[in-house]
Amino acid sequence: MIRQHTSMEARTVSPHPARQRSAPDHHEDARVPSRSTRPDVALLPKAHLHLHFTGSMRHSTLVELAATHGVQLPDALVEDWPPRLHATDERGWFRFQRLYDIARSVLHTPDDLRRLLRETSEDEAAEGSGWLEIQVDPSGYAARFGGLTPTVELVLDAARAATEATGVGIGVVIAANRTKHPLDAKTLARLAVRYAGQGVVGFGLSNDERRGRAYDFEGAFRIAKRGGLLSAPHGGELLGPVSVRECLENLAADRLGHGVRAVEDPRLLERIVERGVTLEVCPASNVSLGVAATAADVPVRRLYEAGASIALGADDPLLFGSRLARQYELVRGEHGFSDVELADLARQSVRASAAPDDVRARLLSGITAWLS
Repeated sequence: MIRQHTSMEARTVSPHPARQRSAPDHHEDARVPSRSTRPDVALLPKAHLHLHFTGSMRHSTLVELAATHGVQLPDALVEDWPPRLHATDERGWFRFQRLYDIARSVLHTPDDLRRLLRETSEDEAAEGSGWLEIQVDPSGYAARFGGLTPTVELVLDAARAATEATGVGIGVVIAANRTKHPLDAKTLARLAVRYAGQGVVGFGLSNDERRGRAYDFEGAFRIAKRGGLLSAPHGGELLGPVSVRECLENLAADRLGHGVRAVEDPRLLERIVERGVTLEVCPASNVSLGVAATAADVPVRRLYEAGASIALGADDPLLFGSRLARQYELVRGEHGFSDVELADLARQSVRASAAPDDVRARLLSGITAWLS
């Protein structure tokens, strides 16, 4: 895992990498095809760094497993799917979390879990993703699968099988829950470190930012960083710059889940750029949860032109109704990203990942081929 830290350090040498890349010369612009002939973003090689475990499930699989195991699904997950969500208030977040928990409850057997990862990997391949880092909180599944350690081992085994079946590399990010005690997070951090180098590549922090401050989890992230894992907490989604600042200062974030609210503090955004921290921006999710009114209001262009490294993500396709390629389509259509810039976003996702060197080289070469 030392290579990951070396990669992050290398990216901080040039404090404004994206700013340099975001201004291609006129010869590059001239090569960009017209809108009618622009290349398919699903064929653009990329890495997917922001995807939650249950949230990656196919809707058809959710309905099928619910019928198999006798789980009653609400209309929001059947006839009215994808559900209408707005989580900027406490009641809205509770509804979102409740739907997620119901979806997780259809995973009854190890084969269900293996099926989820295999199908997710198949979908990633169809979207152009050659490397996936999927986030999971083992405590949400431990009661059904024999405890924390057996759950992690089951996920890692399922990830290896999915990679063999589809060719998509998979790293696992173990995530603590902000709404639980920080001591629980330390337990998960130690567990994550135990499997570093065996498929676990990072440590995260998820759930409602308003119910658990980042600095409470500093000890857990210190354990994870000492163990060579990437620090990838959520921040700057439902709360503003203060949440981002805590993730940077207290959790030594290498990447930030979302982080879009950093645009509200230009000095903070400069620090993000200078430190080479990558923002995992999820346009469709931001709209569905009410963080932004429309896809055009997600500050992708502002972040990009400020020099921030960005990795587009789908977050929870099961609840938001769109996968990774759609995020690139939104950025292309709503923010006017050229194909040169889309390729740049794809490169940033690969460089911010924990993918092995051979996978990185293959994806980067494929991005160049897509552009030409």
